[in-house]
Amino acid sequence: MSELVLDGITVSRGAGPVISDVSLTVHGGEVLALVGPNGAGKTSLIESISGVVGHSAGSLTLDGERIDRLSRVARARKGIVHIEQGRAVFPSLTVRENLSLTARTPAEVDAALAPFPELEKRIDSPTALLSGGEQQMVVLARAFAAKPRILLIDEMSLGLAPVVFMRLVPIVQSIAESGVGVLLVEQFTQLALGIAREAVVVAGGRVSFQGTAEDLQADPQLLHRAYLGG
Repeated sequence: MSELVLDGITVSRGAGPVISDVSLTVHGGEVLALVGPNGAGKTSLIESISGVVGHSAGSLTLDGERIDRLSRVARARKGIVHIEQGRAVFPSLTVRENLSLTARTPAEVDAALAPFPELEKRIDSPTALLSGGEQQMVVLARAFAAKPRILLIDEMSLGLAPVVFMRLVPIVQSIAESGVGVLLVEQFTQLALGIAREAVVVAGGRVSFQGTAEDLQADPQLLHRAYLGG
């Protein structure tokens, strides 16, 4: 299984660093929860992994190969798939056409749809007509069809009711169980910790906790201190 390693990553924007000296490892077959207060730099960190933004220090390796000098497109070809904030669907395209952007064959479209029976019923509908939850399902299915080695998910719950988000949680777990390493940034901290094996808390641009999600979830005081940067 794949392994993504960040070693001393620093990301600067504007006046100074928004992420400083962050090191972590994403293992294939597991979910790593990346949590922390708003404005802590979580989005900047995963954007530096996929190549949306550059980093000013540190290294990024995938299965021992340096990838931080590669373009965003080249990283995607290596298997780094990034689901950004919001539901990035093509609204005028049907569900089938959205999935065909990454799925190469009809069989791959069918495989990507398998966890989403709701979408099978709307396969030829423009995604603009789908609910927010259904659109997020399209985004997940399209990402899975791209055959990721590492999947970066930034705030999957954004704009969704908790009950809709809970429908998506088992899908993320099943993607990880297929051998994909998942780095999950999520505002619903307890839900993210509930499906993750490992957790990293970022506060003020730095890692304030790194360990098992179970330990962090079981100790509210530890979580509180980590969010305060302690």
